Amino acid sequence: MASAAEQLAANMNFGAFAKATELHKRLLFTLGALIICRLGTYIPVPGIDMAAFDRAFSGQSQGILGMFNMFSGGAVERMAVFALNIMPYISASIIVQLMGSIYGPWEKLRKEGGEAGRKQLNQYTRYLTLVLAIVQSFSIAAGMQASGLALNPGPFFLISTVTTLTGGTMFLMWLGEQITARGVGNGSSMIIFTGIVAVLPSTIAQLLALAKEGQIAPLVLLLVVLVLIATIVFIVFMERAQRRLLVQYPKRQVGNRIMGGDTSFMPLKVNTAGVIPPIFASSLLLLPTTILQFAGSNPDAMPTWLGWLPSLTTQLTHGQPLFMAIYAALIIFFCFLYTSLVFNPDETAENLRKYGGFLPGIRPGKRTAEYLDFVLTRITVIGAAYITIVCLLPELLISSLGNSFYFGGTSILIVVSVTMDTVAQIQSHLLAHQYDGLIKKSKMKGGAPRLRGGAR
Repeated sequence: MASAAEQLAANMNFGAFAKATELHKRLLFTLGALIICRLGTYIPVPGIDMAAFDRAFSGQSQGILGMFNMFSGGAVERMAVFALNIMPYISASIIVQLMGSIYGPWEKLRKEGGEAGRKQLNQYTRYLTLVLAIVQSFSIAAGMQASGLALNPGPFFLISTVTTLTGGTMFLMWLGEQITARGVGNGSSMIIFTGIVAVLPSTIAQLLALAKEGQIAPLVLLLVVLVLIATIVFIVFMERAQRRLLVQYPKRQVGNRIMGGDTSFMPLKVNTAGVIPPIFASSLLLLPTTILQFAGSNPDAMPTWLGWLPSLTTQLTHGQPLFMAIYAALIIFFCFLYTSLVFNPDETAENLRKYGGFLPGIRPGKRTAEYLDFVLTRITVIGAAYITIVCLLPELLISSLGNSFYFGGTSILIVVSVTMDTVAQIQSHLLAHQYDGLIKKSKMKGGAPRLRGGAR
């Protein structure tokens, strides 16, 4: 028999959506915030020779800068104020979560601090975002100045560029928090999603233009389309895949009634880490390789002891074996790391024991925690392999096509995952609206609840 929640979900339609005024406000707020994000990608950083920068970017657009440009929604190729995007905030969030598991005072804040502790950790994340944004923007400003891309090189150019890029990142961080609180949720992911979707049409047009010019054979184009469709289907299937552990609750007598005796399932997602591993792996690769590419853009001006830099820069581009090996290793590492951060077997086992639940055949307490850790490790191996395949398959296509276009598996993974999460958020808001409507109707029909003795 279907539960009340499943019955409500089955009855949701456009009529229910039309009546959900609170959801309309959240969607409009999210849309307005994302439009502001797009406008910021067209405001250039002052003091840059854009003609020289366009020439430098065109030579590197198929490498790391192409990935960075897609994540930022084209802000990098225009060197806009949002060129850093929200990557420093994502890096800072993961670092703070990691420190919250291994650093004593922060671990105490996370476990025992409650809402106040969560706010304090969020404040630490903001501070770290500021530091990372300053470091990355200074590296970019120094690289552009060394490459001759600054109109008036000097301390003023460095300060103005660092201030502009850092301010853009901090504004996006604030805007993402507002989308999470007042919009449909997942503010940071929505900002990255918007940037990718904005660049996607031009990427498709570029691919079709290459096919029209004969640089890509029709069969190869068909193969790319089939791989794209298969990848999307594979992502949807794996994102919905889960291992369900049976949980039983013993019967207990309360007065003259027998309570409990129910069974439920503990769902463990195959991809517990979500899209965080490829995003964080990309952000770690972006900074050093971007600096290397800017520094190696003028080999004649380089000292002799840096003669190895151009060859290393070439190896750290899309489709190259060294890039794919480092990228795959980082993805697998962060899959296990982030899974250990978001799911603690010891805490889960303790909560089960506290509420009287147990896994059939497994003793409560330590044995349950060991079993949960064993199961989670096995499914994380599958999840890490799935994310690695999705992210590296387009890299193999790029390698076989000679870097003739940019086609990122990470981008597809983010777009599909964020779309599924957003749809789930909208459904949850509609479900909550229908519950509120049912409660109001029951109060109107039945009046105030009766008290003992017949009094109202």
